[in-house]
Amino acid sequence: MRAIRRFTVRTVLPEALAPLDILARNLRWCWHAPTTRFFESLDPAAWDRVHGDPIALLGEIGTERFAQLAADASVVDRARELAEDLDRYMKEPRWYQSGFAAPGKPKAIAYFSAEFGITAVLPQYSGGLGILAGDHLKSASDLGVPIVGVGLLYESGYFRQSLSRDGYQRETYPLIDPNNMPLTLLREWDGTPARVSLPLPGERTLNAQVWVAEVGRVPLLLLDSSIPDNDPVSRNVTDRLYGGSKEHRMEQELLLGVGGVKALRLYSRLTGAPAPSVYHCNEGHAGFLAVERLRELMEGEEHLDLGTAIEAVRSGTLFTTHTPVPAGIDRFDRGLVTRYLDAMPLPGVPTEEVVALGNESYEGGDPSVFNMAVLGLRMARRANGVAKLHGRVSRQMFASLWAGFDVDEVPITSVTNGVHGPTWRAPAFQEMAERYLPAPEIESGGGWLTPAENGGVPDDVLWATRRELRERLVASARRRVRSSWLERGASPAELGWVDNVLDPDVLTIGFARRVPTYKRLTLMLDDPERLTRLLTDPERPIQIVVAGKSHPDDEPGVGLIQRLVQFTDDPRVRERIVFLPDYDIAMAQTLMPGCDVWLNNPLRPLEASGTSGMKCALNGALNLSILDGWWDEMYDGANGWAIPTADGVEDPQRRDRIEASALYDLIEGTVAPRFYDRDGRGIPRRWMEMMRHTLSDLGPKVQATRMVRDYVERLYVPVSDAHDVLDVPGHEAARSLASWKAKVRSQWGEVRVDYVEAHLPDVAQIGDSAEITAQVSLGALSPQDVTVEVLAGRVGADDEIHDFSTTELPPVDAVGEGRWVFRGSEALEVAGPFGLAVRVVPRNPLMAAPTELGLVAVAAPSTVTSEQHTSFGD
Repeated sequence: MRAIRRFTVRTVLPEALAPLDILARNLRWCWHAPTTRFFESLDPAAWDRVHGDPIALLGEIGTERFAQLAADASVVDRARELAEDLDRYMKEPRWYQSGFAAPGKPKAIAYFSAEFGITAVLPQYSGGLGILAGDHLKSASDLGVPIVGVGLLYESGYFRQSLSRDGYQRETYPLIDPNNMPLTLLREWDGTPARVSLPLPGERTLNAQVWVAEVGRVPLLLLDSSIPDNDPVSRNVTDRLYGGSKEHRMEQELLLGVGGVKALRLYSRLTGAPAPSVYHCNEGHAGFLAVERLRELMEGEEHLDLGTAIEAVRSGTLFTTHTPVPAGIDRFDRGLVTRYLDAMPLPGVPTEEVVALGNESYEGGDPSVFNMAVLGLRMARRANGVAKLHGRVSRQMFASLWAGFDVDEVPITSVTNGVHGPTWRAPAFQEMAERYLPAPEIESGGGWLTPAENGGVPDDVLWATRRELRERLVASARRRVRSSWLERGASPAELGWVDNVLDPDVLTIGFARRVPTYKRLTLMLDDPERLTRLLTDPERPIQIVVAGKSHPDDEPGVGLIQRLVQFTDDPRVRERIVFLPDYDIAMAQTLMPGCDVWLNNPLRPLEASGTSGMKCALNGALNLSILDGWWDEMYDGANGWAIPTADGVEDPQRRDRIEASALYDLIEGTVAPRFYDRDGRGIPRRWMEMMRHTLSDLGPKVQATRMVRDYVERLYVPVSDAHDVLDVPGHEAARSLASWKAKVRSQWGEVRVDYVEAHLPDVAQIGDSAEITAQVSLGALSPQDVTVEVLAGRVGADDEIHDFSTTELPPVDAVGEGRWVFRGSEALEVAGPFGLAVRVVPRNPLMAAPTELGLVAVAAPSTVTSEQHTSFGD
């Protein structure tokens, strides 16, 4: 009979071993190897049974064994030492407290995400977004950045993946018990569970309790609706990640955003933690946090009006977009959103005005749709993509929100993702590095180029360590393949071949990620016979390890997995290519270090960033990737290979054929020969050069500590500074800005450039200047409300100005009836075809950028006169 609830009965720890509970409940153990090794040493067999879960381990060890451990002075002393080390880690000043000096740096930063991938023990993630969020928190902890995470606690996580006999993905949703996880329930002073609640349509109320995970120094608040206070439907709001109907997703995102802000307030009240001055919305799922913060200000003592409240909320909000794929953005029916927000109205404000914040009310948009990314962008002071290329793609993708501005001016910057080194660098690789290199040199990358005779890592040691990692992957893959086939219904007697799956001395290529169609899981199968020849080459064979999950509702993605699995089942290749089901953090920590080459072949430019290849690079693996995401900016010709792309080919099948052929050519003609080209000691010298270069060049760049420092310096501090001006008691600046924006919006229809005079030399040369005079009508606005700019730069055949610079024209005279003359000069500093344009944009020192209102008035060609028509030359 199936249990209706699963839980663990734990032995009471002897007093001498009380530090074990402290060590198990702080998730720092998942990236602190000494703590992990200590837990494993308590009972290696039990540690293996519980899959490396310290909380489960403490429930697995019996009273008699604990008594033996408590009597062992070395065990007791080691537990105390590790607990003291953790205490120092939690309290000592780190980069943020001592190495980073910035006036007014935020005292607290709230980081909202729908998923967090911290450890396989806490299965609250589906893929890259969650792993990135987990690495963000871990690196913030290591740097001492005062972040508090906010998410949901999913009763079944994402899903467990297995395969049917014919290779079809099957999903199961095992229940988890938060009482048996490294979580602590947030409680009121009287000991009762702390609760948040929010009203829903139909006079329903959604209640949630709050669990706290300690991620080193960073608290992570996870809201859980599976409590008796709720009706059966509401209990299931946090049942699983990315599941259910549109209404279910709407309730999840309201709980994450609205409930998340309430949970922050609870946490501050009960712990004394400072209120955040930065609210980082990691993707659009948490966008409704802005609605709750509006409510707080409008229902508070000052009773702010909507316009003032919007300026105050925007001032402290950062929005990060992670998808260049429109289908990846949450979009809800406008009527559905209206119905839910009607249940939690803002005082004195029609719900339609709140819904308008997320409407696609722009050219090309769908006015019947509420877009969570649009809400995030409209309610954020700053916004960013997650790689340089993704920033460019995002500016193009959302350009309609800032119609009239050049795409490059769209206010979306980028911070390239990174990965948490201590989590993703294999312990064996780290230990080898520490034997030969000081820790600072490992992190900076410089030590990898140190010759062996000067204390660097010898080639034979580095190559032997890489083989050890490959050997561990092979052993793990064989266990997983056997287990998978048994689940698929095979008899043990049929599986003798599994003992020969993969070879620790064969070039190993890895491919593992979520499986939407644009990531092209099966591009490698475009020519099955050619791939078969590569896999079975008698001189230079390759082997491929593949893993990944597809969302259960993504039928094309599920079909790709089935096609790949059916290919791996072929007896001709099944010892050289495997699909490992149920991809998770635990698998990744063996798979990625064990690969020699990491393959990534998305449809460019649809990969926002990707971080799996970064994790491989930290272990000396080389990347073989389409120039997309992070690889587009970090590939340098010596740290891996770039797969040529067929950009511009519209036929998707032809494009796939071209790029698959390029992939085969690279593997056959370059990658495999370089791997197998050995010297007399069996070492591939050219491969080692690339490996060392990768470690020294990419090692520092791909670290999440670099990423978090970028967020702090480039985004968190500026956002916090704006918050400290616009969202402070009295809100004078926010009132002023809201009033000014209302005035500008009402008058902008009167703003126009009446005419422009350009006085040019007969023959323009570099170093000359163009004298520009513009007469501008401003209606009831004043010159202090606007900036009149000259845009200048090279022009193409279409007369578009590319890479333009801007120069402000100051006002020089009023000519009556709201008309003003502006005059200035533009230096001619670029040879060749050159162009000028004039425009008017709003100006207010309280705005983040002139683009903030999305308003611009541009001079029409008919308004321009020139004293001399001339070509621009040297």
